[in-house]
Amino acid sequence: MKESLRISVSSAVVLVLFTLVFTGLMAATYQATKPILAASAAAEKLKLINEILPPGSYDNDLLADGIQLPPLKELGATDTTLLYRARKNGQPFALVLEAAAPDGYAGRVGLVLAVTADGRMTAVRVTSHKETPGLGDYIDPKKDKNKTSPWIAQFNGRGYDLALGGRWKVKKDGGEFAYRTGATISARAVANASGKAVAWAAEHREKLFALPIDGKWEN
Repeated sequence: MKESLRISVSSAVVLVLFTLVFTGLMAATYQATKPILAASAAAEKLKLINEILPPGSYDNDLLADGIQLPPLKELGATDTTLLYRARKNGQPFALVLEAAAPDGYAGRVGLVLAVTADGRMTAVRVTSHKETPGLGDYIDPKKDKNKTSPWIAQFNGRGYDLALGGRWKVKKDGGEFAYRTGATISARAVANASGKAVAWAAEHREKLFALPIDGKWEN
């Protein structure tokens, strides 16, 4: 009986020590790799941003000049997102923000776009989607077979006056933007969501640029 108790206690002590050592090693590894992971995440984020906003168009630390946005229906957001401000020589140049279309053919389509201080979209990219491969996934330039003139490039440089005038739509709905036969829903979702995001950013740009770094947006 005593021998069994001794073995049980000994096993428990070994298990506790093993757990403590393993936890310590995991914590040390996390602390050691945390800066590397953070740098990698920042590099990936900048890589995506550089697809929609030319690096030479701003000279501030873009990722350090952000504000927090609550879930906004105008952007189709269901979670908190970050908005970044691009500045050149201290002057506002563009806003980089996330948006989403809830009504893609296969569900939510995530977007990131840049809107200049005078209300033009420099470009937009699809960040997530589940659209049909080979049919509706042309909304993502990586999947678009037309590499010289991808479908999503037609939004480049378009101003928010189109959105205010009700023309930021696919042509089938009376708007300005082309779509591909058999996959109208995907194109319509991206067009409508990006138009709403451009209009929102243009309407609130002065307040957005004036908020302090790491400030929070309040309607």
